[in-house]
Amino acid sequence: MITVRTQIKEIMRESGFGIDNISADFMDCLDKKVKQLVIDAVKRAKENGRKTVMGKDV
Repeated sequence: MITVRTQIKEIMRESGFGIDNISADFMDCLDKKVKQLVIDAVKRAKENGRKTVMGKDV
């Protein structure tokens, strides 16, 4: 797991929308999206001749 369930629940509480529960498939899908986001950022940094991933790569 890349994402941490407790941190996601904290973000949900802070959002103020009143949604309290997370399904197992949500965490799996979120992990896949985060992993792809990291891969895309690394690819962009490499294409720009850098060895450091930066916020602008996201």
